[in-house]
Amino acid sequence: MARPRARELGIVVGILPTGKFNAITDVSGVKVGHTTLRRGEKIRTGVTAILPHDGNLFREKVPGAVFIGNAFGKLAGSTQVNELGEIETPIFLTSTLNTFRVADCLIDYMLTLDGNHDVRSINPLVGETNDGVLNDIQGRYSGHDEVFGAIQGAKSGEVEEGSVGAGTGTIAFGWKGGIGTSSRKVGDYTVGVLVQSNFGGRLTICGVPIERSRSAPPAAVDGSIMMIVATDAPVDHRNLERMGARTMMGLGRTGSAGSNGSGDYAIAFTTSRELKLLSNDAVSALFPAVIEATEEAIYNSLFRAETTTGNGITINALPIESTVETLKRHGVVR
Repeated sequence: MARPRARELGIVVGILPTGKFNAITDVSGVKVGHTTLRRGEKIRTGVTAILPHDGNLFREKVPGAVFIGNAFGKLAGSTQVNELGEIETPIFLTSTLNTFRVADCLIDYMLTLDGNHDVRSINPLVGETNDGVLNDIQGRYSGHDEVFGAIQGAKSGEVEEGSVGAGTGTIAFGWKGGIGTSSRKVGDYTVGVLVQSNFGGRLTICGVPIERSRSAPPAAVDGSIMMIVATDAPVDHRNLERMGARTMMGLGRTGSAGSNGSGDYAIAFTTSRELKLLSNDAVSALFPAVIEATEEAIYNSLFRAETTTGNGITINALPIESTVETLKRHGVVR
């Protein structure tokens, strides 16, 4: 049976309402696809694709921005996104050493699309976290089939979370990490966040520290996280970058301190085609939505992840029963 999401356990983050699926796909048109690789004893990896829309993104670019909290990581394509304020390919998440192979395969995919036969420059946007504890990271197993499969299998609605796709081999706070998502409604607009959690620190849920058992090894300090923010609000590159900055506030609420060895990145985009943009004051209302959705997406990545063994190492899933008991003692869960 699938492990529960945070809200199914009575953990409510913030005060804003969620979208229908409490997922990044609550932003109309956005789709998510995974390819998950679990082979033998050493392969625990994969890719995750986020599609702002299912058309030809090179011909129908979306406004986008990248915000960097701590840059110990690889984010191919980030400089052009921030220079031009546009995203022109699906966004991919993968394993550290697989970043550039995935980027190459993403170019292959873009060149197959109608209207791109004469294209001479494509900016693939690919981020990563390091799954080398549980996965044979030097194998770089995600290639053509995995990239094409994630795009072609991308869908709207409910998003598969936990130890899937780019989160198959990740670890967060010493427990099994993975993919998580959440969304918030702000008036007529929706904000959705998807994360690939693979970072260190001391897990805190709604302000309550979650202690590891005495027999468990201490959680690592270093690690990384990719945070994807989607909205349908009419905002430009500058305000998308400001929204991306607010993911760091949600990340901090969960207990991360952004160590020297951490790659903390946010990619933000809007699907809006409206010409009249929100004012700076109006954008302020979207900031709490980003913070709340980021925090809850991280919790979902942990609660949904399953205990995983790879490379002869076992990383346990966050224990649900004891975690809920701790939260009950502090009044977070009734």
